[in-house]
Amino acid sequence: MFTEKECEMLNAKLKGTMIEALGIKFLPSDDDFAMAEMPIGPATRQYFGILHGGASLALAETLAGAGSLHLINYDNNKKVCGVQVSGNHISMSAHEGKVYGRGTVIHCGRTSHIWNIDVIGEDGKLLSTERVENRILD
Repeated sequence: MFTEKECEMLNAKLKGTMIEALGIKFLPSDDDFAMAEMPIGPATRQYFGILHGGASLALAETLAGAGSLHLINYDNNKKVCGVQVSGNHISMSAHEGKVYGRGTVIHCGRTSHIWNIDVIGEDGKLLSTERVENRILD
């Protein structure tokens, strides 16, 4: 879904935001899905060292938002707003390394997009799955 050029633009646009603080970076991918990575580190861990569930939700909402921007061709006359996010944490994460968000749009309407985001460890293990709904506002 994201080209190398889109990733550079998105990553640059997010300077000084929570997204930068969490270390989220967008990755090039094919047309069927959107990808991003996030490190497991002090900003994203729970007190006992594993990936915080809230960080997984932030990765999912961030990835779905960028995916929706792509789907509306970065139209400056429209805004993408997350209106609902929910997740199921399936297994424990590693204490270090990275996790990857893999997003697939499951509904692409004129005023709403619904995404499924899987958060996957470096070993390919599914850690959590999230559902995100975005509103597309004029």
